[in-house]
Amino acid sequence: MSSSTGEKTLSIIGLGYVGLPLAVEFGKRYRTIGFDINTDRIEELRAGRDSTLEVTPEELSRATRLEYTADPEALREADIHIITVPTPIDRHKRPDLTPLLRASETVGRILKPGDIVIYESTVYPGATEEDCVPVLERESGLRFNQDFFVGYSPERINPGDKEHRVTNILKVTSGSTPEVAREVDALYASIIEAGTHLASSIRVAEAAKVIENTQRDVNIALINELALIFNRMGIDTLEVLEAAGTKWNFLPFRPGLVGGHCIGVDPYYLTHKAQEIGYHPQVILAGRHINDGMGSYVAEQVVKMMTQRRIHVVDANILVLGLTFKENCPDLRNTRVVDIIGELENYHAHVDVHDPWVDPDEARHEYGITPVTELEPGRYDAIILAVGHHQFRDMGIDQLRRLGRPGHVFYDVKGLFPRDQVDARL
Repeated sequence: MSSSTGEKTLSIIGLGYVGLPLAVEFGKRYRTIGFDINTDRIEELRAGRDSTLEVTPEELSRATRLEYTADPEALREADIHIITVPTPIDRHKRPDLTPLLRASETVGRILKPGDIVIYESTVYPGATEEDCVPVLERESGLRFNQDFFVGYSPERINPGDKEHRVTNILKVTSGSTPEVAREVDALYASIIEAGTHLASSIRVAEAAKVIENTQRDVNIALINELALIFNRMGIDTLEVLEAAGTKWNFLPFRPGLVGGHCIGVDPYYLTHKAQEIGYHPQVILAGRHINDGMGSYVAEQVVKMMTQRRIHVVDANILVLGLTFKENCPDLRNTRVVDIIGELENYHAHVDVHDPWVDPDEARHEYGITPVTELEPGRYDAIILAVGHHQFRDMGIDQLRRLGRPGHVFYDVKGLFPRDQVDARL
């Protein structure tokens, strides 16, 4: 598993929000080959730029042993391969393992005896050994746990979070044999300052990862349902949560749109596997149903308020502030803001989207949305603050409201401003 000098050579397959920060940290200590199929991504990293904004140019420059490539043949030089590709869902909300299996094919073709393949992508329990290992065996002609080995160490990256970084988040590790598990654990322990937790098996580590975000999803769903109830009662949900939060053990969840690459996706991996083994999850799927419907609910509330003010919704000009799935981050993956936009367009309203964090080309490619860069005062019949970027907070409610026509509706999804300064909050 090591070179003639006794030093490990690593490869990181997939240089996105998860793979790049990991590659940078390993690249400070080990020879590390960063691989991505996107040649534009490779070129920008070679130029010292990261469009995800997860890693600064200074941090990139400190990874002196990290090299970038889009050539799969370069991976032959590594003896530990870490796969960090996305695991999305399809339009039917079923797990889409295509990127994971293709990455496994790529690694399988260059796999040699003694190599270790470590997966970081979120999957359901059993996926590593039942879905990925057979691909590695088929492509390499090698035998699992005899010629090559695998590990699983789930990613815990939080895009846009400058406080919780890869090195100060405790890392769960596992391996396909006790010896390999210890080696995988030691590898991560060499860069993770917060420490590691060695799970007893790969399946335990997979299950631990998938329930992390499932737990958050269910808790947010409860608060979203409470918001639906309190709205009908004329009670401000955030005021209720503030009052309830005075108890020491009350959990500080807030209502909102649940998107992104983790919370809005991971539960479907667990429920898929549960149904496959004959169990129909009820609480998890109920939570998903509530959270998936919040975008439409926001749009319907805005339309209702416009109608009450005798503002014609057809051909109305509506501004949506924010498109990313979370604040202060350029990540557009699985953003549920598009649900608000789609519902309003069903009413034949004209919807403008403004987001200072978004790459316009990516927004057009992913969602067919062209964000506006210039905001015209007095133009909009309704304004929806969908994402709590600091730029919107810094503008202040008075400047934001000047974008609206007299009598416009201002709906604050994120509760960024006090209740008496907006027309409604989620």
